[in-house]
Amino acid sequence: MAESTPSKDTRSQTHQGDVLAKPAPDIANGVASSVQDFMNLVHEANEANEREREMKLLTAFRVYPKAILWSIMLSSTLIMEGYDTSLVGAFNAYPSFLNVFGIRAPDGSLNIPPSWQNGIAAATNCGEIIGLQVAGVMSDRVGYRWTLILALICLTGFIFVPFYATTLTVFLVGELLQGISWGVFQTMTTAYAAEVCPVPLRHYLTTFVNLCWIIGQFISAGILRGLVNRQDVWGYKIPFAIQWVWPIPIGVGIFLAPESPWWCVRKGYTERARNALRRLTIKNSSFTSRDEDRQMAYMIYTNAMEEETSKGTSYWDCFRGKDIRRSEIVCMTWIAQTLSGTAIGGLSSYFYVRAGISTQDSYSLSWGQTAISAVGTMTSWLVLDRLGRKSLMCGGMVVMFVLLLVAGGMGIPSTPSTATSWTAGTMVLLLSAVADFSVAPVVYAIVSEIPSTRLRAKSIILARNAYNIINLAFVNIVSYRQLNASAWNWGPKACFFWAGINLLMNLYLYFRLLDWEAFVAAIASSDVQSKFFSAIATWIGATVNAAPLTHYYDAISGNWQDFAARPVVGGAFALLALP
Repeated sequence: MAESTPSKDTRSQTHQGDVLAKPAPDIANGVASSVQDFMNLVHEANEANEREREMKLLTAFRVYPKAILWSIMLSSTLIMEGYDTSLVGAFNAYPSFLNVFGIRAPDGSLNIPPSWQNGIAAATNCGEIIGLQVAGVMSDRVGYRWTLILALICLTGFIFVPFYATTLTVFLVGELLQGISWGVFQTMTTAYAAEVCPVPLRHYLTTFVNLCWIIGQFISAGILRGLVNRQDVWGYKIPFAIQWVWPIPIGVGIFLAPESPWWCVRKGYTERARNALRRLTIKNSSFTSRDEDRQMAYMIYTNAMEEETSKGTSYWDCFRGKDIRRSEIVCMTWIAQTLSGTAIGGLSSYFYVRAGISTQDSYSLSWGQTAISAVGTMTSWLVLDRLGRKSLMCGGMVVMFVLLLVAGGMGIPSTPSTATSWTAGTMVLLLSAVADFSVAPVVYAIVSEIPSTRLRAKSIILARNAYNIINLAFVNIVSYRQLNASAWNWGPKACFFWAGINLLMNLYLYFRLLDWEAFVAAIASSDVQSKFFSAIATWIGATVNAAPLTHYYDAISGNWQDFAARPVVGGAFALLALP
């Protein structure tokens, strides 16, 4: 059956599992005029919505195993980004790289000048910012799959530039070009995972993005450790050449993957959306042909509603009215991640060398650090729902604050000893493990859940750009100068600085990242507000516990649940804060 191109350009983003509120009469009339059998569509959509909200985790695994595998395939593009960004940071202390590009510091050691360290890191961030904007335009036009495939093709060519570089200028240009492809990877993978999987699986697959970064860093650290004693140019060129292994198998996998059915619905390709849905699910007693029809109705209804209420959405909409609050939260949450002290962990091998640990031991520690970080991310999957997003993120930052203080204290003696050097190194290793258990994966869950459905992709792009800009304008400039022997040469004492920034950002999160279900309801439509807060009223009046928002309250259904997490008081009063 041939598909027709839609008459309207639908640019909204959707979110499975959202509450279907009763629309305003004028909006309902507009939707009813644009779809067939409106009342039946609403009925089917509500049934699909209720089914997904009540779906158990094991049921989701049985119905959506193919969606999980395809999401993992697309997310694997970030293994490449984690691999190469880890290489660039580690090269600041890598012997073979320093033999070609290094300059003698006052203490006699070879160093990359801090201005060039900042410049190379800034070029990467600039490339990622460009890539993020390109991704937003391209994905709307050609879909997630082809946007990623084109980025992989470009990256294959861009790798030649740093591989054959003989000056830092050419190397910088190569990192700028590669950053464009990495920027595309950063947002497409998270958006795809959020759209192809149901609510019970969503936070697992969005936080899996962080694990992909760590896998790339683990491979990079292992290769660098194996070649650390090689002094010729191939000591650093071989790690770059290995990047050519990734694009072909990943590109083939993405080509075979189904497009997001939500994207197909937004573009008007209904039959293609149905085929994509079939390739993402397995028909069984938990998902029948009837459920497939209901899911299609849900996507069509949601898209029609959002098209009617948000025609011609743009980035400016993220800063208008109620959406500005959501944009602020997602941007500041991602900024908090990079200002929490993770900059020290990202330069761990360089930090270890500057702290007085030998080059071989430094790269061995970095390799072990990535393995521990991977375990931390996978462990977070087990506790994320039980502890809650805010509790896990803020608690993790408190532990990181203590570790930074201890590591900084090891830099106070004017002459470092073996004991102080290894203590500082151990604290940074633990710092990275805690970050990848708490701050790093939780961010991906928050930024994919907080934005309004129609602005999700644009909000993720804005938040990631905020992350890149703060790295470009502040983190990279400060962190490299703190450790470089030709600049400030703070050594482990740099951790004191990041401990202070960590404290400030944690205070912001504590007071601003409230019990966000109520906060988001407060800035939603009056119908969603009524549905959400009426559930709280029912809880107070109909259950044995009259205290609102206790740790037994299920914010989705309004029912009693097993112990989940201590509540954060404040979101319930969000309505009072509105003008």
